[in-house]
Amino acid sequence: MRRATTSLTILGLALLALTLPGIAGATPTVKFKAKAVPIAGFAHTGNIFGKGAAFESEFNISGTEYGGFPPPLIHVNVYLPAGVKLHPSGFPTCNPAVLEPSGKGPTGCPKGSAAGPKGTVQGFVAFGTEIVPETASIESFYAPGGGLTFFTFGHSPVLLEILSKGHFVSSSGLYSKKFEAVVPLVETVPGAQDASVKLIKVKTGSAIKKGGKTTYYGTMPTKCPKKYLPVKAELTFAGLGGLKEETVTSEYKAPCPRKH
Repeated sequence: MRRATTSLTILGLALLALTLPGIAGATPTVKFKAKAVPIAGFAHTGNIFGKGAAFESEFNISGTEYGGFPPPLIHVNVYLPAGVKLHPSGFPTCNPAVLEPSGKGPTGCPKGSAAGPKGTVQGFVAFGTEIVPETASIESFYAPGGGLTFFTFGHSPVLLEILSKGHFVSSSGLYSKKFEAVVPLVETVPGAQDASVKLIKVKTGSAIKKGGKTTYYGTMPTKCPKKYLPVKAELTFAGLGGLKEETVTSEYKAPCPRKH
């Protein structure tokens, strides 16, 4: 459980992830879309067979199960299409301790350790019995030993500095890699409900140049046999407020890469 500070009390919020369609009433409803996009500053990247690319995703969550809002998100799995390859070797990393509230923050991370540009998170935080919207930025960094660390920062109405950590494992069949991330619960004022998320927009994936050679963190498949690239996400929502823990799964058909 992570915390953040307001001028009056200690609040918390953890905002990350990727989300997906659910069943109305019993679980949140989430709209999910994802695509490969160019890496800023690097030509001939994006949704191209065998080329480097960044992964852009957008998720909209709605629900009223948790006091009029979606339940808090606590775990995210995202499956990348078969043929996608990751090349983490050589990329600088940022120690999560630097991103802790007691650390220097993103400015203390080494150059090149950012996994992508700033994204956006929108959600709700509680001031006692009052629920108010919160908009925050989300940044991703390459973590020591592989994986990613997401740093969420908001300043109105709550000052937020929250970490979410995830790692990649091998997958099979339609998918090459599975990204697993834990999302910390929000601690609000005593008796208030935990925070929830309604929108996430994030982009991850970068490139570095060393000795005249360019390395892309992720490269696209060289074929697209199904006429689309399958992407899957699994979202787990907390069992709080009399609710049971729920995991919602969504599959998305991303466009096939084009020829160079």
